[in-house]
Amino acid sequence: MNPVQILSLLLALSVALHLATAAALTARRTGTGTAHAALTGGGAAATALGLYFAALAAYH
Repeated sequence: MNPVQILSLLLALSVALHLATAAALTARRTGTGTAHAALTGGGAAATALGLYFAALAAYH
């Protein structure tokens, strides 16, 4: 992997982490339990990374 690919992967991980945190905090604020909020955040992170890897696969 070249440095640009590594940096783009780190950027995708950072964005996924921020989306997961925002989704979990939003779910927690609506009154759901901590476990449900964590699952919501994990689902958001998995979706964001799935979209990134799908775009990466289509590009190459």
